Amino acid sequence: MIEVSGGCHCGAVRFRASMPDPPVPALDCNCSVCSMTGFIHIMVPHQDFDLIAGRDGLTSYRFGTGAAEHLFCSTCGVKSFYQPRSHPEAWSVNANCLDAPVELSIEKFDGRHWEQAKAALDEGDGAG
Repeated sequence: MIEVSGGCHCGAVRFRASMPDPPVPALDCNCSVCSMTGFIHIMVPHQDFDLIAGRDGLTSYRFGTGAAEHLFCSTCGVKSFYQPRSHPEAWSVNANCLDAPVELSIEKFDGRHWEQAKAALDEGDGAG
């Protein structure tokens, strides 16, 4: 496991997380919000994530089914992590918001066809 840190653009939101040794598994989703914001997902189990600053500065946004809770810094607007619909036991950390880059193994996720993509993910390596 490796220890990483990251946060939003203005620095109000800060986190630490433990991730598998590189290359770290990541998802590149093509849903409307992820494709517009360039979010690259690294799933981090809740127990391996620590929000160290900015809890009170987070703004929540839900759309579609409302199952995912998108969390944005209310100062700079950056979504550095959120609670995904696909992995209710984990936070999705934006690889682009890490303080230092990590080597990634990126898998495409067809979020525009969420149910079918989630079923395929579940049938794959058990990540879902």
